[in-house]
Amino acid sequence: MPTIAKPAPARPRTGVKPPEELAVVHLVAEYWPYARTGGLAEAVRGIATFQAAQGTPVTVFMPLYRSVREAFPDLEPIADSFHVRVGRRVEEVRILQHPGPRRNPRVLFVDHPGCFDRDGIYGDDGADYEDNPLRFALYNLAALQILPELANVPVVVHAHDWHAALAPVFLRTRFAGREAHDRMAAVLSIHNAGYQGLQRPEVLDEIGLPRELFHWRRMEFYGHLNLLKGGLVFADYATTVSPTHAVELRTAAGGFGLHGSFIEMGDRFLGILNGVDLEVWNPGTDEEIAATFSSADLAGKAVCKRALQREYFLAEAPREPLYGMTARLVGQKGLDLLIDGGPLERAQGQFIFLGQGEERYETALRELAGRYPDRIAVDTEFTEPKEHRLLAGIDLLLMPSLYEPCGLTQMRAQLYGVLPVARRVGGLADTIEDQVTGFLFDGYTPEDLEVALGRAAALYAGSAEAWNEHVVQAMTRDFGWAGSAARYLDVYRRALAAHAPDD
Repeated sequence: MPTIAKPAPARPRTGVKPPEELAVVHLVAEYWPYARTGGLAEAVRGIATFQAAQGTPVTVFMPLYRSVREAFPDLEPIADSFHVRVGRRVEEVRILQHPGPRRNPRVLFVDHPGCFDRDGIYGDDGADYEDNPLRFALYNLAALQILPELANVPVVVHAHDWHAALAPVFLRTRFAGREAHDRMAAVLSIHNAGYQGLQRPEVLDEIGLPRELFHWRRMEFYGHLNLLKGGLVFADYATTVSPTHAVELRTAAGGFGLHGSFIEMGDRFLGILNGVDLEVWNPGTDEEIAATFSSADLAGKAVCKRALQREYFLAEAPREPLYGMTARLVGQKGLDLLIDGGPLERAQGQFIFLGQGEERYETALRELAGRYPDRIAVDTEFTEPKEHRLLAGIDLLLMPSLYEPCGLTQMRAQLYGVLPVARRVGGLADTIEDQVTGFLFDGYTPEDLEVALGRAAALYAGSAEAWNEHVVQAMTRDFGWAGSAARYLDVYRRALAAHAPDD
């Protein structure tokens, strides 16, 4: 049975110089363009791609889902298959990548058909797969087992969300005492703390971890096994995706029950804002939109608005405010505020909703569109080209989120000259300047949202010149990855210094 290592030190040892060279290995369940259910896939791709472009060796590990195998049939193994022990089971796995020149970053896939050759990523028909703990334990173990063969410089294992949170746990238990693994640093990023991987206590035995970990100081959480909590306990550092959300997670109201764990980490837990791929999201070069435009020449924005109104059978009304929402249709996104209390029915303007999600929200929005077909449109067949056309054409973005760790849409929207109407939470508070590049409100009520919508409508109803001044302010904000990548590099070096060998 593996021994239980002590949690990582709070900071590097005195006098230990952080390494100049390092390699980053991202462990993530989703990575664009291979698999995506939300912002996780795009956020990790963004930071990994920027890091690689800066010259850092970067590898991404993700499971080989059926959808990936079908979309990329030319994947090839990088070595012979090998065996991985998961609890009492021994499984055979392969590691695959694209043939030909190595991608930068290098993307590797853990191939185990029994675990990953399925219709869904996490489950089917709205229900999670019962063996998800085993599936993701195997994925984490396979990546860690082969890592020493892939890098000859100090390695940072950067795990993302609960699906990869077992990596720091296994690194400091199962692989403890192995020189190569002891020198690795572990960083855990929490993109959405609302999903924690809660499991039965017996899962510890099934995945090969000691029962001693089922303790409130380690992985026990109100009678459940909490995989995300385990990652926090054993990671050298943890990050979340915006500075404001890091503050929220340390509170009883915003910490999803883990606020004590975040507080206990002290300065080992911090918020680093996500960024946007400025080559993909650039209205001056975007091939998906009806006309390109820039902060220096906004003429194409009006062309895009007319094209979007025609696409969704709305009246071509240039001076009518056009609102849009592109998001998963789930409670987190604040849909209850929109469909309860009648803000959509009373607000002036046109509305387009793009996204799919819970049936109750899709049904409620379709009913509203049925009553007001001339000004409300709903499209549950999301595609990325549609999202580009939506952001290019709308005037205002709806993001009345219950919580929003970071959010990418509000940043992309501003780059496309769209002012968000959003709740002052998480990354929305960090990236929107109230009454300058958008409109923020505090209370989670339809009335608070309606006041913000009124402020937005009043500004839009004024002079076009005044409105365009705000549009230009939004379009010229810097939402790239450069600053955030520098902060991650600092975290990596501090984490590695804690595991540097003695002289």
